[in-house]
Amino acid sequence: MTKQEKNEVIELLKGKFAQYNNFYVTDTESLTVDQVGKLRRVCFNKQVEMKVAKNTLIRKALEGLDAEKYSGVYDSLHKVTALLFSENPKDPAVIISSFRKDNNKEMPVLKAAFINGEVFVGDNNLKALTQIKTKNELIGDVIGLLQSPIQRVLGALQNKENATGKAAEAPKAEAAPTAEAAPAAEAAPEIPAAETPTTSTDEAPKAE
Repeated sequence: MTKQEKNEVIELLKGKFAQYNNFYVTDTESLTVDQVGKLRRVCFNKQVEMKVAKNTLIRKALEGLDAEKYSGVYDSLHKVTALLFSENPKDPAVIISSFRKDNNKEMPVLKAAFINGEVFVGDNNLKALTQIKTKNELIGDVIGLLQSPIQRVLGALQNKENATGKAAEAPKAEAAPTAEAAPAAEAAPEIPAAETPTTSTDEAPKAE
């Protein structure tokens, strides 16, 4: 590779590092040509860009952008290196994990991942990176948390309205029948006045 060609590769890589906030540094040394081609196709279908380059050129590209910002990645630049660039921070991790499972391999190996300014070094971080939340997922979680108290209040109000409506629809209790006035006491039968016996007074015999 001529000096001109090296400079072109460095400039190409600088453009990719500047474009993406997320990239993975992987080791694909033991993969066959066919397997590397398959990995490229999977990445393409998932909108992940894969670039294979010499470690020295990768380091020069990073140092040319911000030597301190990317310093945590330098120790991972050894053996064969394939870079995976992605807008979604967890897509490359999912691709690597699925590729291993489908091919019964432990390759490619994750050497390091640069995620929104943070560096994760070592293959032991792969599982955690497959579960990382994307920006949209985090926003969705926040919205859900904010809506939760409102939903509870609305639900309580709805339940209250339903309860009030049911109470209003319930038939009113019939008033207890008023006791009918007791029949007026029958007038006591008139007791006929005691007949005063008339004493017939015989006229006294006239004196003779």
